[in-house]
Amino acid sequence: MEPIRSLTELTDFLKSKNQKFKIAVACGHDSNTIHALHEAASQGFVHPILVGDEQQINDIVKSDCLNVNLFEIINEKDDSKAMDIALSMVKNDEADILMKGLIGTDKFLHAVLNKEKGLMKPKAVLSYVCAIEVPKYHKLLFVSDTAVIPFPDLDQKIAMLKYAVKMANRFGISRPKVALIGASEKVNKGIPDSQDYAIMCKMVQRGQLPDCIIDGPLDIFLACDRNSVEIKGVDTPINGDADILLFPNLEACNSFYKGLMLFADGELGGLIQGAEKPVVVMSRSESEKSKYYCIEMACIECLNS
Repeated sequence: MEPIRSLTELTDFLKSKNQKFKIAVACGHDSNTIHALHEAASQGFVHPILVGDEQQINDIVKSDCLNVNLFEIINEKDDSKAMDIALSMVKNDEADILMKGLIGTDKFLHAVLNKEKGLMKPKAVLSYVCAIEVPKYHKLLFVSDTAVIPFPDLDQKIAMLKYAVKMANRFGISRPKVALIGASEKVNKGIPDSQDYAIMCKMVQRGQLPDCIIDGPLDIFLACDRNSVEIKGVDTPINGDADILLFPNLEACNSFYKGLMLFADGELGGLIQGAEKPVVVMSRSESEKSKYYCIEMACIECLNS
């Protein structure tokens, strides 16, 4: 397939597959979530199942002139019970995708991580990968970890790399360029992350990790700006053309992506990684458009499962 270069291309790609996926939403009485799901259902690739306060859902649908017939509604006002119902549906193959609605992220992830009733694969690393579209960059950027692992160790960085490469592959990028982000391009024994990066680069060379072009540590300029590569005179195979940015810690990555959203008109779609089924976790304050893109990315993951 031709590489998908922007989030706006996802809709036509999914429509071309002629498949529809059931998505169970825990506490689905949330306006942005309902609007995003309505758009996805209108496009024909999603069947939304809203588990939540039916009266609130109907009020939103009516006030915003949406088509209530596009939704399946399960009335449950209690957040914990709504979470259990949505999770059980996905766990028992009654739905394909689990999505967070108007419920706290901690409560949602606690249920997903439950060893008996949750969705985590045995011994898997829970992580988060998102695809970010910004007008100034010529293609999508896949970024990790924006939301889950505070200070990833080497094993967790390796898991993050595998997840990000697999997601890029699903977007038609067969051999993505991976930039391991740091404040400098020099390996420093005083900075453990840079030493982890050196190990990861060697592992890719030896075929121990998924096929990709990798280098690091690199700063953002060397990763994403070819003019900076020329100015600095750094010999790097990434050459300012990164597909994937892997950050050393959550604070750096989270601040990076939120800065792009706020100051650079960025949009994103992202997914939890390490689960048996696609899991959509978005902040309650995220835009309708970003939630829509997350739904589309979950559908793409279903296509490849």
